[in-house]
Amino acid sequence: MAKTIYTCRECGGTNAKWLGQCPHCKAWNTLDETAAEAAGPATRNTRFQALAKSQPVTTLSQIEAADVARTPTGQEELDRVLGGGIVEGAVVLIGGDPGIGKSTLLLQAVDALSTQMPVLYVTGEESGAQIALRARRLGLPGTHVRVLAEIQLEKIVAAIEAENPAFCVIDSIQTVYSEQLNSAPGSVAQVRECAAQLTRVAKTRGCTVVLVGHVTKEGALAGPRVLEHIVDTVLYFEGDTHSSFRMVRAIKNRFGAVNEIGVFAMTEKGLRGVSNPSAIFLSTHSEPVPGSCVLVTLEGTRPLLVEIQALVDSGGPSPRRLSVGLDRDRLAMLLAVLHRHAGVACLDQDVFVNAVGGVRIAEPAADLAVLLAIQGSLRGKALPRGFIAFGEVGLAGEVRPAPRGQERLREAAKLGFSVAVVPKANAPKKPIEGLTVHAVERIEQAIEAVRGLG
Repeated sequence: MAKTIYTCRECGGTNAKWLGQCPHCKAWNTLDETAAEAAGPATRNTRFQALAKSQPVTTLSQIEAADVARTPTGQEELDRVLGGGIVEGAVVLIGGDPGIGKSTLLLQAVDALSTQMPVLYVTGEESGAQIALRARRLGLPGTHVRVLAEIQLEKIVAAIEAENPAFCVIDSIQTVYSEQLNSAPGSVAQVRECAAQLTRVAKTRGCTVVLVGHVTKEGALAGPRVLEHIVDTVLYFEGDTHSSFRMVRAIKNRFGAVNEIGVFAMTEKGLRGVSNPSAIFLSTHSEPVPGSCVLVTLEGTRPLLVEIQALVDSGGPSPRRLSVGLDRDRLAMLLAVLHRHAGVACLDQDVFVNAVGGVRIAEPAADLAVLLAIQGSLRGKALPRGFIAFGEVGLAGEVRPAPRGQERLREAAKLGFSVAVVPKANAPKKPIEGLTVHAVERIEQAIEAVRGLG
């Protein structure tokens, strides 16, 4: 009878018997029963062994630090997220919901790169004919794109050695299995071992490898968390499948900035980069409406203008506080600050806050725009046309500065905005043409400044 062990989906730790809680990472209900692997040559090697060539011990100051060479993918927004393009020997993990456009984007990138380097597209979820049909639908010639429909790791590695590509896509890592292991494809052991072997191939051969990963129902990448630690870059596809817009966000990047985003529009000819994503997140009101305030937020290195909408309505004995795209707990805190320091009470009111366009805003610089939108909805008075605001609001009612405030103001002025309420520390030293800036230190000053504009 084959011996079985229990492996954690989160950390990859093993245990001889099933437990409700993983003893390694303390996660609940994550132990899956798998067959114990025989101690063959492939399993005796650790998954991190031979990921790079051995180097002698060197003094840090004597190491030559040169910028890594990058090759553009032909998708400007994808290059932005990657940090400027692909890097030789890098391993990229990209995840997202089914049908959101991962395979479409990568097929477009492979086709564009095939004109300047050898490429290989390995598919484990579709046949070669299905890939060809997608390429025809997208209008891609594919004359230099090599395609392999295979899920066995050893055959994939042999094909990479034979074809010697400079860029390789594995779609997806959950379908690949190694014959050295007895467990099924997609299991923790298979995903971990296959990812480690492909990473070793990428580092030793200088081939850029892109791994497509499935996501769980919670939205996280499926498989062990060690997968994210092995690779160099982790990208997430975001967006509603019912919307034509998609966002690719960098969660980890050893060769570029994290939290950088690329914005794409899904068209009949595939994904196309959006050069001015602020247009997506701004509503086209013919006249200013109460409860609307434009925020200048930062996504990586890019300033974005996003419309924050608030609706304050009479509630019952238990008023609701709902937010879409913003932290609900922070909304409750801001309402308390608004009441205590500005005298604006919403105790018996339902408060709904939404970030237009489906964008998620995590930075606290959105606080001031949220409060001004709530105050405008409660009073039934619209903010003037061309108005923007940003700044963090503290529990004492102070308005704290936001990082890179000058860039935010310049971006707003470039898009035609004319009035801004910002923290005093973010006030520009030199006037910005076409933009009137009101610098405030407290939330009550911000509300008074807005009333003065009316």
